[in-house]
Amino acid sequence: MTTSQTVYLLLDLALILGLARVMGAVARALGQPSVIGEILAGVLLGPTLLGEHLSGALFPTEVRPLLGALAGVGIALFMFIVGMEVDLGILRGGGPVTLWATLFSTALPLGLGAALAWPLMGMHQHVSSVGFVLFFAVAMAVTAFPVLARIIADRKLAHTRLGTTALTCAAITDLLAWTLLAVVVAVTTGKQLDWRLALLVPYVALMVTVVRPLLRGASERGPGSEPDGPGSGRDFLALVLGGLLVSAACTEWLGLHYIFGAFLFGAVMPRGSGGTLRAGVLQRVEPLCGLLLLPVYFVLSGLKVDLSRLNASDLGELAAILVVAVTGKFLGAYLGARLGGLDNRHAAALGTLLNTRGLTELVVLGVGLELGVLDNRLYSLMVVMAVTTTAITGPLLTRIMRTETSEPASPLVPCTNSPVLTKASKSE
Repeated sequence: MTTSQTVYLLLDLALILGLARVMGAVARALGQPSVIGEILAGVLLGPTLLGEHLSGALFPTEVRPLLGALAGVGIALFMFIVGMEVDLGILRGGGPVTLWATLFSTALPLGLGAALAWPLMGMHQHVSSVGFVLFFAVAMAVTAFPVLARIIADRKLAHTRLGTTALTCAAITDLLAWTLLAVVVAVTTGKQLDWRLALLVPYVALMVTVVRPLLRGASERGPGSEPDGPGSGRDFLALVLGGLLVSAACTEWLGLHYIFGAFLFGAVMPRGSGGTLRAGVLQRVEPLCGLLLLPVYFVLSGLKVDLSRLNASDLGELAAILVVAVTGKFLGAYLGARLGGLDNRHAAALGTLLNTRGLTELVVLGVGLELGVLDNRLYSLMVVMAVTTTAITGPLLTRIMRTETSEPASPLVPCTNSPVLTKASKSE
């Protein structure tokens, strides 16, 4: 690395850190999740506002691969955190509301997304027709679980029927969405890697039957004696970080994307007594990921977004994407919740909550752009959709719940030990 690259890298990191914090604070002041401001910070530093020349001067071509490496580590850590926070304990005992709401809020966006993909396919470059349709279906169905958990915690809905139903629906939907995204990756890139893809099932089995018990045993031998509690010991934390990076590398080698390995490693992490083990790991991992590495990913994503060249046709596509995205999630969740017995207002609130997409959508879109499933123009439109659907969640929820009575919401199945409910994720 040359002296010039080093200087630009350090200055760019300082710029990213400062602007992300400022924009995140502005977003919070406006009642929005900080991730909205951080994503917009990336867009502001891109060609949309600064133009290609100034944006290129701030982030030279030779420095972007270095930033990309840091962003890749940040996304791996983020997916690890998402895997840890998808608490399978909340999936039990949801009842008919959860069953029907999950079914409809997953199936309807998938179907509408696939239907929208057909007319868009001929207007955008892509490497695989099947991959394009599947990808669009996944992009419409995903919900940002960490951002949703933060909104639910901020609204004090964590242990209400509405809150636990929303978290359960999001957890199941996202598990399915990540699985389908893995299929998209396999369809798009797996022509020469079929024999490696066949190893995916035994790899998952190995993670569940061998790696998880080993992690549990390692956590019981040392970290419990640490003053900060289980999961805070440096040796154990080094083991966890090394393990998630190896797992990410394995799924990349298998022909999938490294995010799946990181997610899987987080999902098999043992909880520990009262969830303290995962909480201890989160306490150490989240600050570095949320403060620096994820904002780097936001900026690199923003550098690929150029809204200054949108024409009337693009605006028409954007309108169609927004209608399908919002309608699919809201209507699907609403109909499912009503069928399950939830009243009209809370069914509408559930549909609003599940429309939250946030950074999770951005990760999905980044994979699509990297695979060649999306071109830069469609990627830009989808980023606008991700920001818009997340931004409207808070105001719509406030309006819907404004007529809320003083009667407490009936409890569903509280997940009192979940770090998602007791301490919302900072990595929105």
